[in-house]
Amino acid sequence: MTRYPAPEIKDLPEDIRAKVLEVQEKAGFVPSVFLTLARRPAEWRAFFAYHDALMLREDSGLSKGEREMIVTATSAANHCLYCVVAHGAILRIYEKKPLVADQVTVNYRKADITPRQRAMLDFAMKVSLHSDQIDETDFPVLHAHGFSDEDIWDIAAITAFFGLSNRIASFSGMMPNPEFYAMGRLPKNKS
Repeated sequence: MTRYPAPEIKDLPEDIRAKVLEVQEKAGFVPSVFLTLARRPAEWRAFFAYHDALMLREDSGLSKGEREMIVTATSAANHCLYCVVAHGAILRIYEKKPLVADQVTVNYRKADITPRQRAMLDFAMKVSLHSDQIDETDFPVLHAHGFSDEDIWDIAAITAFFGLSNRIASFSGMMPNPEFYAMGRLPKNKS
């Protein structure tokens, strides 16, 4: 499935194994990224520490859905199949809109999102594709949509972090778990 064999869960260091099992319990499966990156434990720890600092912050001016929009749109621009599919699934769940991830992936400018979210994605795409062209004229547009300087940092940091993630997923041949494709598309069965 990937160019680099993933370790077995039983062979992982205890702290990583505990986190993988926690994710498996919550999701019902282990996302490929957890095992692919676990082959290098120090990097796994650093990756997920930064991931969690960006994506799980409670004091961010960005909603969880907006953070996932950034990941989905910029991952599409970077042609990262894994991140588009995995984070598109999470986006559908957070936004409670089954179509939004597909829209954001293909053309966020035509997606069913707010003007604020479009401004956020315009900036994220500039960070992703043309960060050398960012200048002082980019900030007033975001401020006009209610983004603080800290929110703008979050947009840029999420974009940059997932640029790294996209490249690791692509060169390693990481493939999305089949479970991601259906997540958030249909209501859950109540058993």
